[in-house]
Order: sequence, then structure tokens, then C-alpha cells
Amino acid sequence: MQIFRSLLGHTPLKAATVLAIGALALSACTNASENAAPGGGGGAASASGSAAPSFDPSTIKKDDALAAMVPAAIKSKGTLTVGSDTSYAPAEFLGPDGQTPVGYDVDIAKAIGATLGLKVQVQTSEFTGILPALGPKYDLGISSFTINPERLGAVNMVSYFNAGTAWAVQKGNPKKFSLDDVCGKNVGVQTGTVQEDPDLADRNKKCAADGKQPINIVTLKNQTDVTTRLVNGSIDAMAADSPIIGYALTQTHGQLERLGDVYDSAPQGIAVAKSDTALADVIQKTVTKLISDGSYKKILEGWGNADGAITKSEINPAASS
Repeated sequence: MQIFRSLLGHTPLKAATVLAIGALALSACTNASENAAPGGGGGAASASGSAAPSFDPSTIKKDDALAAMVPAAIKSKGTLTVGSDTSYAPAEFLGPDGQTPVGYDVDIAKAIGATLGLKVQVQTSEFTGILPALGPKYDLGISSFTINPERLGAVNMVSYFNAGTAWAVQKGNPKKFSLDDVCGKNVGVQTGTVQEDPDLADRNKKCAADGKQPINIVTLKNQTDVTTRLVNGSIDAMAADSPIIGYALTQTHGQLERLGDVYDSAPQGIAVAKSDTALADVIQKTVTKLISDGSYKKILEGWGNADGAITKSEINPAASS
């Protein structure tokens, strides 16, 4: 079984308390679906002043050989357009102004663009809308996509990061939530992630087979909203990619704690349209260069996620189901 953000989607919600959680910057009574940005912009996903872009793309030199490999259509416009659900700190979220995308995925996109001599435009999108729009709307999808067989059948995936699934509960686990007995519990996940399906979907099948109550899976479009509900106690636990859980623990200042160990670690990938093998090839070669010259590791270290670094980037690596 493999977990993380899924082929379909990232999700809406409410909070009863004002929550200043650093880069998550969630506010009371927020309904993400009412925010201006489709990926959870405005108050729900904007960052505090402490969350600023940590990477300066001017430090990356253009690689003429790699730049020469860029497909003509992209080279002529001079810009890489990247689709990203900017509600998933610290990978991709909105900065202090509530409009500017920041995070390690954003920095990696900028480093790729700088290496290829291209400008980078990261556009906020709902998670479920990114992969279907590759080609017509987006050149790349960089949004913590776990590489799995379903995605590999739809798009090209260039591996660039490794993550697993982790769980969190309120500090002290006051509801005595246990991963050994999730049936009948309220569990929050972001819509379309692999935490929703297959992880919780499979757990629910077992609940049914054992004659137990089903899990109340609370699926929300934005991970920030899931975190808010957990802090407020309206759900019992939440599951997400391990870097997202780690960051949420930090930004909620001791209100949450991790439950259990990280499991089902798997590579995440930069998505490219299935037909655009030339672009996938140059992206893989560019990520390889950034790994070898140390820029890649520096970006991840700046966001406290060096543990997710990979040593080799591949196009469409084998993925477990």
C-alpha cells in the first residue's frame, strides 16, 4: 500500500478559534472555498511574516547545454508555467502577502527555471485540476505528487523527493486515538490524497469486514483546514505526507503531536504531460544537475526537509501499488 497526495486531489472547512500557526496562518471561521485563490489562498493558506522565500534563483547559473534541450514552444515563451496547490506548507503555500507562492517545491521550480534560462510562473490551482491541465495550461505540475501506478498511467513523473505518511493528534492525545482502532473515529485528510484513498479507504474496508463502524473520513480541499480542525478538536486525528505533518507540528507551537512512525515512504514526482517526453527528459537532467551541484540539498535544508532528499532522479520510476 502506498500513501500520499493522490492522482485526483487535495479540500473546505471551519475553525472556531483564531490560530496563528506561522506559515499556515489559519484564521477563525475560515471557509477555504470562499477564498479568492482556488488552492486555498487568502487567509487560509497565507503565511506569516516569518515565512519568506528562502531561495534566490540568481545564485543558479544557466546551463547552456540543458537550455538548448528545452522544447521550442517553451523556449519561445521564455517561461515555465507550473501548476501547484499552494495550501500544503512547507512544500507549497502562499507567503505573507497571501498571493506569492513559497515553499521548497516553489524553490525547486525556480532553480529548474534558472538552470534552463527560463522565468518561472507558479500558478495556484486545486490539486485535482493540475494533472488534467498539463500541456494546455501548465508545463509542469509540482505539488507533492506521490509517484504511483495511477499517475504513471496518466502523466510522466520525474522523481525529486521522498516522503511517507504520518499521523498527528492533539497534544497528549486526549481522545486516546490509536492507529490500531480507527473504526468509528473522525479522521481528517486532504481531498484526493493517497491518505484518503487507498489508505483510509482500505482501513474502512477492514472496519466493514470486522463488523465495526466506518471511519468518518473528513475530506477537505486544503491541508491547512484539516490542521485547523485537529487543533480545534473537531476531528480525532489527521493523516498527511510526513513533511507536512512535521511542519504542522512546528507551526502549531505544541498543540499537536505525531502519532506512530512514518510509513509507506515513496518518491514524489514533477509531473509532465504524457506526450511531452522531451520536456520530461530535460527536467530529469536538470534535477540531476541540481542534486550534483548541491543546490537541491541547500533548498531542502532551508525548509527543514533535507531528510526527504534523493540521490538520483528518474523518469517514471517503478512505483508500488
